[in-house]
Amino acid sequence: MNAANGNPKVGAMEKTIQLSALRQLPAVEQLLQTASAGKLSEHYGRTLTVKAIRSTLESARQNYILGGAIPDQETLLQQMASLLQQWTMSSLTPVINATGVILHTNLGRAPLSRAALDALQAASLGYSNLEFDLEKGQRGSRSTHAEALLCRLTGAEAALVVNNNAAAVLLALSALAKRRTVVISRTQMVEIGGGFRVPDVMKQSGARLAEIGTTNRVNLSDYEQVVQDENPALILWAHRSNFRIIGFTEEPALADIAAVAHRAGILLIDDLGSGALLNTENFGLVHEPTVAESLQAGADLICFSGDKLLGGPQAGIIIGKAHLIAKLQKHPLARAVRADKLCLAALSATLIHYLKDNAEREIPIWRMISTPLAAIRARAEQWAAILGQGRVQPGFSTIGGGSLPEETLATFTLSISTRNPQKFLESLRRSRPPVIGRLDHDFVLFDPRTVLPEQDEAILTALMNLLSETDSPMPGKARKK
Repeated sequence: MNAANGNPKVGAMEKTIQLSALRQLPAVEQLLQTASAGKLSEHYGRTLTVKAIRSTLESARQNYILGGAIPDQETLLQQMASLLQQWTMSSLTPVINATGVILHTNLGRAPLSRAALDALQAASLGYSNLEFDLEKGQRGSRSTHAEALLCRLTGAEAALVVNNNAAAVLLALSALAKRRTVVISRTQMVEIGGGFRVPDVMKQSGARLAEIGTTNRVNLSDYEQVVQDENPALILWAHRSNFRIIGFTEEPALADIAAVAHRAGILLIDDLGSGALLNTENFGLVHEPTVAESLQAGADLICFSGDKLLGGPQAGIIIGKAHLIAKLQKHPLARAVRADKLCLAALSATLIHYLKDNAEREIPIWRMISTPLAAIRARAEQWAAILGQGRVQPGFSTIGGGSLPEETLATFTLSISTRNPQKFLESLRRSRPPVIGRLDHDFVLFDPRTVLPEQDEAILTALMNLLSETDSPMPGKARKK
């Protein structure tokens, strides 16, 4: 039987001792008057510092009740400082992507070019002519900034930029097909990351879906029949961005579908997705439909992303017929999904790379895609030599980001063997900046292709610090394969 439960006097004595010990904790005001707390208050503000003091003291009380010791004042002040730093640290932080996935959706997709970063800074440090016509000295339109560049690049009549491609499709359907029928093939009823389904977006627009074909085959006659039976507002062609249908499959060409739509006097919208402006075949990849090809095929509107193969910021871009873009601009939803000045600044700078024909050199994702294999191998070997361990081995990088599914690029990775690879990866994620590698058969791999050149020192420092703390089965000189 517990002494406190069996003897009330013993229980009361223990409580008295406990209260006496807790009184050793300093008061809030006492801690606040210390020099250390004064510096914290000056840096973080008095209100937040007081909250940190109270939270620290409460944690100390709870810890003592559970059997811990009463911390001294210096320890309490250190805990306060740590808590304040934690509270005021942004959870969104730069990371080093060593996974080999170029458009890593979870890691922010496309890193921006230096010119795009400079444009972001210029647009954010002061005021800008976001919606001001400098020539007329009156209110202007934010859509003009990227529109001229997009039209010059693609040959489209007009363009509009919104905050992402889902918003682009939602706006187009809401403005052009509300309470009317939209035709889509069952081969294109896709679901992308996070449980996001294209049919759900279509339904939110108020459009009625007319599904045609089967999961693997749709014929031109299916389009001709539904146009005759349903009198739809438009046909939507949705690019399968993250999977392929192989085997017994059939789909008509976009140009043939456009011909069916236009004979019936209805629209064709191409949800192109990836936004490729360059020919991917030039880089040893399968062909990805380009924006220019979609226009040539006869699509009335084309929707695509800014942060996939375009290599810019998150954005939804709509190009096509001027009278249709005008309808979208006037729709109430357009204001809710419009792009901000930072997006437009970075997007404009990215588009200028294509106009100047230096996208392959200046846009990070295209630089990664086009990097020669020998250069990647040399970089991996340099990492191994500096670390003094690891093995350079052939592997594959992927495009990712809902673009070019199953397409890979030959690469070389640095492979490190540790006794606990999962713990090794976890520790790297806690480094500053965090390093994200990948696991393959109990080996931790690092792909130089997706590590920016200016990040080499940071990744090597993180690896050297961690390797010095852990036992590696592969000590000594680097071994190459």
